[in-house]
Amino acid sequence: MNVVMIGAGYVGLVSGACFAEFGARVTCVDKQPERIDALKRGEIPIYEPGLDDLVARNVAGGRLHFSSELAGPVAEADLIFIAVGTPTRRGDGHADLKYVYAAATELANHLQGYTVIVDKSTVPVGTAREVQRLVRKANADAAFDVASNPEFLREGSAIGDFLRPDRVVLGVESARAEARLRELYRPLNLIEAPILVTDLESAELIKYAANAFLATKISFINEVSQLCEATGADVNLVAKGMGMDGRIGSKFLHAGPGYGGSCFPKDTLALIRIAQEHGLSSRIVEATVEVNASQKARMVAKIRQALGGSEADKRIAVLGLTFKPETDDMRDAPSLAILPALADKGAEVVAHDPEGMEEARGLLPDTVRYAATMEEALEDADALVLLTEWNQYRGLDLTRVREHMRGNVFVDLRNVYERALIEAAGFAYTAVGR
Repeated sequence: MNVVMIGAGYVGLVSGACFAEFGARVTCVDKQPERIDALKRGEIPIYEPGLDDLVARNVAGGRLHFSSELAGPVAEADLIFIAVGTPTRRGDGHADLKYVYAAATELANHLQGYTVIVDKSTVPVGTAREVQRLVRKANADAAFDVASNPEFLREGSAIGDFLRPDRVVLGVESARAEARLRELYRPLNLIEAPILVTDLESAELIKYAANAFLATKISFINEVSQLCEATGADVNLVAKGMGMDGRIGSKFLHAGPGYGGSCFPKDTLALIRIAQEHGLSSRIVEATVEVNASQKARMVAKIRQALGGSEADKRIAVLGLTFKPETDDMRDAPSLAILPALADKGAEVVAHDPEGMEEARGLLPDTVRYAATMEEALEDADALVLLTEWNQYRGLDLTRVREHMRGNVFVDLRNVYERALIEAAGFAYTAVGR
């Protein structure tokens, strides 16, 4: 089966490599020639554990290819996936679909024989029908169906999520399109992965609804963390007690500095906008977004308080910049809101992150410095702020940390450590909701 993946970014590259692992012949097409050239040299433009080996194996096996030209691969394709960016549009919060529609218009004239065109990008309800209209307008004689196949990949564990999914959602309008997609996903039958077949609109809304619900769980537990601080409760124990209820579940109940990344911020805003366009309000999701923004501001106040009321002229060592561990993604990371606020008030911020520093340089103020090693970041610091729970920060040698630092303030925004352990090492410990 010949598959074309339009877009060799995070979703496109991971999905394309995994489809190749399934045995399909996949061509990832991207408009950025420098990205394609790098991929042909074996250079992976994103950090995702295991992706480099997966790509190399399937390139060597002749199943995975890269191209900046659309015409040839599309003409031979059985399925074409559109996996381009859908960033939040400035001004109104809606998903910007210009790249999706441009891809649909461009591919139309190169179709040969029956082809299934699949929206893989996260797109609002109605996008598949607009893609269908654009393709038909550009090529009235084309034989094709449009389908929706949303992705549910978590950065840092995307390959496992793809190869062992909770579910696969197929939004289709014809038995022929369904059959072709089922054939592509047939290797998942061995692990009995659930496949949910829906109409186009339901498939498009499932992705937004799922992400908004998970974001709501995060904002909910962050609000509970404030109540815990006010009452003397421990948010970790509260979350554990909640998570033991099978109706609630333990995932996404970890108090911290707020959610970020490529999905939750963008998709919650888009869902609010979709509701507004249909004359509705989405009050719970609106509150989720508001709580998330206020949580980041609350973390600034928490750090300031731990420093005695002012961060001016204090050296702050920050461990972790990315929105979560095992990724280099800085999109809407809490660090982008927290660190500029500290630097603006005169703090000397020195940061370390295993994978995110290069990306952070273009997003954080020039006043933020970057350390080649964790020890360099800690040197003469008045405070340590643990902002992303990378594994290498989970088992710190506290004696050595204390020796490097000038001060003794330890602000744990991910609740990685126990208070007794940190205080026994001579630190003044601050956490979230504890």
